Amino acid sequence: MDYPEIDRYLNNAKEILSTKAQKDGSEYKDIKYVQMASGTAYNAALMIADEYLKKREGAKFVKPKSIEDYRNRLRKYNKTLLSYLNEAYDTLHLAGYYHGTPSVRTIKEGLDATRKMLAILH
Repeated sequence: MDYPEIDRYLNNAKEILSTKAQKDGSEYKDIKYVQMASGTAYNAALMIADEYLKKREGAKFVKPKSIEDYRNRLRKYNKTLLSYLNEAYDTLHLAGYYHGTPSVRTIKEGLDATRKMLAILH
């Protein structure tokens, strides 16, 4: 199954990092674009979690209202997906978006976790 909107978000995040964040060795120089890319990639992770929950819950699905709601619901169905969502939350949402980490490694870990989440959907 294809998820063009999720792919679009992930591709946009990668493009922002590669063209605007100014990677310099193991750090990015322009934090504004790291934050933008991190937020975009984290939204993709939430979209993946939503798709997974829609499949599992069917007509009963209601979009989660918080990260705790995502965690509680995913814990029932797929602990691996939950683990990847937690990693995306920590690396992309908190470190990348909120704190504006310049760490290339941290952002890469979050993107990798998000890609692993997408693989679970397929």
